[in-house]
Amino acid sequence: MKPNKFLALAAVAGLCACATLPAVARDTVVKITLQSVLDMPEAGGKLDGSVKFYLAGSPTPKILEKLGDDVGNEKTNSVGKSAEFACRWAALSGLIAFQKHAKEKGANAVVDMVSYYKKEVSSSPTDIECHDGAIVTGVALKGTYAKVAK
Repeated sequence: MKPNKFLALAAVAGLCACATLPAVARDTVVKITLQSVLDMPEAGGKLDGSVKFYLAGSPTPKILEKLGDDVGNEKTNSVGKSAEFACRWAALSGLIAFQKHAKEKGANAVVDMVSYYKKEVSSSPTDIECHDGAIVTGVALKGTYAKVAK
């Protein structure tokens, strides 16, 4: 067998062997605090304070009116970012979307917020659950739009 044919067959055999290996995707659960997201310098230019965010179990002002539930599922590119930064960035994107929709509904708060990754509820009065992958990081949130006492 000629050396070039041998190398070509070896390369094909190697590719076939790699194709049969199971794909393993990284999905690391990272907990970040809601406060760490609100404290991001980038949040100052995006969240105007007209809508407040309350995780389920945290102290909430008196709810005057509930205006419907919503789910957000925000993702960000995680390449070259720390897991914590990518998670905060994805969570900030989610809060920005909730703020926009809250204003459209006449709400001044989003209450009873929980993490909702793959429709599995994870509740904490302080933390948001994030899923950090090798390429994409995501935060899924579920909450209720409300008018709360000031």
